[in-house]
Amino acid sequence: MFILYYIYAMEKIRLNRFLAQTGCCSRRKADLLIQEGRIQVNGKTVKELGFKVDPERDRITLDGKLLKPVKKKRYVKLYKPRGYLTALGKDKHGRKTLSDLFEELGIKERLFPAGRLDYDSEGLLILTNDGDTANLLMHPSKKIPKTYKVKVKGKVNLEAFKKMKKGKKLEDTFLKPDSLKILKKGKDSTWLEITIHSGQKRIIRRFMSAFGYPVQRLIRTSIGRIGLDDLKPKEWKEIQPSELKATIRLANKK
Repeated sequence: MFILYYIYAMEKIRLNRFLAQTGCCSRRKADLLIQEGRIQVNGKTVKELGFKVDPERDRITLDGKLLKPVKKKRYVKLYKPRGYLTALGKDKHGRKTLSDLFEELGIKERLFPAGRLDYDSEGLLILTNDGDTANLLMHPSKKIPKTYKVKVKGKVNLEAFKKMKKGKKLEDTFLKPDSLKILKKGKDSTWLEITIHSGQKRIIRRFMSAFGYPVQRLIRTSIGRIGLDDLKPKEWKEIQPSELKATIRLANKK
């Protein structure tokens, strides 16, 4: 009897991990769904984050819809255009979301973003149904580098550029770019390339504004070893296995 119970117990996994395996969300988002009371196990709402389930025996639902682990894992790179929230579902303020973009592009498979881009920002966004990998890519402790092309208002002078490279104390953190270079100067604007590993909200916009250079355009071009390539706004394609493996190795080094 003890042996049978031990084997059964070993089959159980944390509820947030199961949710991530179904492709509905990352583990971080899964915790929020649990706390919001949107997850039911065998007909009962569960709000305990450490709750464990048996994927083979328990019936787990999200808002009443049955969830099952995905059979095939997908990893997609998308050029998110400006004017879309990095969120699924409908926005209460009427702004377009990834769900609207998926509908426009004919993406019917259940995918969610591994990370985010601001509403006014554009560029590389990773979509997947693999919650474990998404959690690895998004976890702050992994400090995966992200590279952006940034157009700011005004000509960035040498003195300001040197100060940017040394970093700046913002209201919630200190940001020092991993790398920074000037790409092109226009009549009243400057294009820069900046690589950071911080993930705070609107941090590049706040960083540039702190030096007196408001951001006019912000494009993410890479996450780890995964690049935007030649994608145009609203275009997407599968991520190459070599890119994904190299990025996962990079995350696991931290």
